Amino acid sequence: MTASSAIDAVLNHALLAALPPARADALRAALATAPAIPSWLPQALDALSALGADGDAAVAAVIAASGATLPESERAALAELIEGQVAERQVLALHGQSAGGSNPEGLRRLLLAMTRDLRVVPILLATRLAELRSLADRRDDATSALARAVRDIHAPLANRLGVWQLKWELEDLAFRVLSPDDYRRVAGLVDERRREREHDINTAKKALEIALQAHGLKATVSGRPKHIYSIWRKMERKSLPFEGLNDLRALRVMVETVADCYTALGVAHALWPPVPGEFDDYIARPKNNDYRSLHTAVVGPAGKVFEIQFRTHEMHRGAELGVAAHWRYKEGGPSDSALERRVVWMRQLLDVQAQGGDVALAEEFDSELVEDRIYALTPRGEVVDLPTGSTPLDFAYRLHTELGHRCRGARVDGRIVPLDTPLATGQRVEIIAGKEATPRRDWLLPGNRYLVNARSRDKVRAWFRKLDRARNIQVGRELLERELKRYGRARSPLEPLLARFQQASVDELYMRVALGEIGPTQVLRAITDSERVEPEPEPTTIRSGRESPPAPSNRLRIGGLENLVSQIARCCQPVPGEPAIGYLTRGHQVSVHRADCPTLLRMAERAPDRVVDVEWGRPETQRVALVVEGEDRPLLARDIVNVVAQAGCAMDALEMRTSKQGVQARLEVRVRDVDQLAQLGDALLALRGVRSARRPR
Repeated sequence: MTASSAIDAVLNHALLAALPPARADALRAALATAPAIPSWLPQALDALSALGADGDAAVAAVIAASGATLPESERAALAELIEGQVAERQVLALHGQSAGGSNPEGLRRLLLAMTRDLRVVPILLATRLAELRSLADRRDDATSALARAVRDIHAPLANRLGVWQLKWELEDLAFRVLSPDDYRRVAGLVDERRREREHDINTAKKALEIALQAHGLKATVSGRPKHIYSIWRKMERKSLPFEGLNDLRALRVMVETVADCYTALGVAHALWPPVPGEFDDYIARPKNNDYRSLHTAVVGPAGKVFEIQFRTHEMHRGAELGVAAHWRYKEGGPSDSALERRVVWMRQLLDVQAQGGDVALAEEFDSELVEDRIYALTPRGEVVDLPTGSTPLDFAYRLHTELGHRCRGARVDGRIVPLDTPLATGQRVEIIAGKEATPRRDWLLPGNRYLVNARSRDKVRAWFRKLDRARNIQVGRELLERELKRYGRARSPLEPLLARFQQASVDELYMRVALGEIGPTQVLRAITDSERVEPEPEPTTIRSGRESPPAPSNRLRIGGLENLVSQIARCCQPVPGEPAIGYLTRGHQVSVHRADCPTLLRMAERAPDRVVDVEWGRPETQRVALVVEGEDRPLLARDIVNVVAQAGCAMDALEMRTSKQGVQARLEVRVRDVDQLAQLGDALLALRGVRSARRPR
């Protein structure tokens, strides 16, 4: 192909054909003097187009791949997109020197950290995909180095962002270059029984289509391809022969709504028996890359096992394109709720002005993306992907459920650490396991911070569910009675609460408490709610002798009357909904205390006749002090501000103090009631490095 025809092949691509004439002329002139125009460049533009990229991304990809130089006036608008690709080449050079390295995640993080515009990510994926396609049959050091980079950096990056459309092919191409014998062997096995497998899939597809139509569901059923690298990995990981794999026959069902997904799942399970333990609900609990679908396995026609996915068309688009499906490249802003939450967070913490637009917010989004996960190492150097804040116990459960159940301790980088220690990327974790499975119930309590990952907690709950029912009921009763006794509610009847918690009996409620599905504090709040009395029409105002008493910050019923002069006790600062007791002061005001306030208990012992009943009326907001203690780490103040804002509370003050023991944050917030305060406390405890979040003593 001549240089002129190569330039035409690039400029005539649909992504570039619509460029303004001035930019198109500048690009043509730049390409005419370019050192080389790769033959794979049109394929890269095809991949970019499939990802929904815009003209800027296409021009930046062409300039970086060809080495052409644009005039400064044109280059300025593309500076970050081009510089991101330059940074990628630096990372690839480092990766080549380390021959793959023992910690490729560090390279992935470096890549994202140097990329200041998220749009460069699909450029990197598309260009490396096209380049490796063109080199897949070559066997030289340069091709192997590129394949290692794609395997260690680009394919995991596509997985992180949910770009499955490219992830599978990137993995297969890298596998083909790096392990050609294994690739040919698995590909041959797949092809050998393709006709039989396609017949099985078509038979099951027709049966499922008929059943779905009979239930009035508008659904599209298709076979789902299995990929060479994923098949090989499963064979290696599970030490199975090809014939031992149960998921080579796979179907995908696409429907209109989320409700239809669950209905279609029920239809499939009615048609064929499900395989126990093979159901995953990624709609209720999406993966970290926002992947959503229902997964099940059934024993289908002729007794053969089929994997079936259920998803909406919107979920399918997201699963294939990942971030690209939710990112409006030309506007530069997020369009889905997960990205919108990030925008709100940045707006609050970085004071991004509304007039700055989505592009200004997008500049901060990519750096946040890097911190969403941590990557710890097993003693053998295998990378384990975990949510930020995960503990050694989460690590154990991620490796294997039984290992989590038998976990007794952990060494991190050779040192024994508590099981609630937050892990960081790059740390090497060794689990110390006992002979028997004996998980502890206090692992389930959020305040203890043993388990950050919801799936880890589910595995612990599942273990306790298998215990003797009577034992679970006894433990739940003890946990609940202990909590209620602390607040003087030990004799409160539980039957009125059963409907609220959707339980058939008090014993079932105890069971849920024992399994950590209902917290004792939730029951306490429910009791408090049930004891509240709706305010009666306002009676004649009764005041003390003062002419202008202070207005109450919340409406209270004291001794059955409203609008008596009262004040919130500064020693304990009760909030609406919390068990509270009044104390008549010498100035004939009622000081409102928490029911367990030590100051109140001392005064009540000396003068019990001054104690009066208090009930909360319609709440406004109450100012409350909180103390947060934890490790001294960067951005903790930012995270606290973020959590307070997300909880819907207003912050009046924040003071950070550091010492040898760590950091103590003293904050004053305004909350509506005890429920909102409890939710805020739970959210603060969930922050990385936070040991406690409490009211001042």
